[in-house]
Amino acid sequence: MPVVRWSVIRLALFGACLAGLWWAGMQSWLAPVLAAFLAWGVSYVLLAGPRDAAARYLAERDAARRAEQQARGVQTLLPAHAQEDADLEDAAVDAAEAAARETSTDTGAQA
Repeated sequence: MPVVRWSVIRLALFGACLAGLWWAGMQSWLAPVLAAFLAWGVSYVLLAGPRDAAARYLAERDAARRAEQQARGVQTLLPAHAQEDADLEDAAVDAAEAAARETSTDTGAQA
């Protein structure tokens, strides 16, 4: 899996940066913080290939999941309880907008 490989490489890079800072004499709480920033910068520059492979893998999985749900006739990506909540919220918003329209037309007719 490209995501696991990329994550392991980044963790190893963080460990190497931390070990290098510790060996250089920076043995305080600031060493892990600085190691995280160094590892981020180095991984951004050197790990573009694995990062792109992981991003492609995740995008392909998402596309396959969406296609599979569309083939089953599922219209939403939300779980059933979340979709129910979203439908209730949409109904409340629609009711509030309708009430606001009625209020504005009543006010406009009286003026």
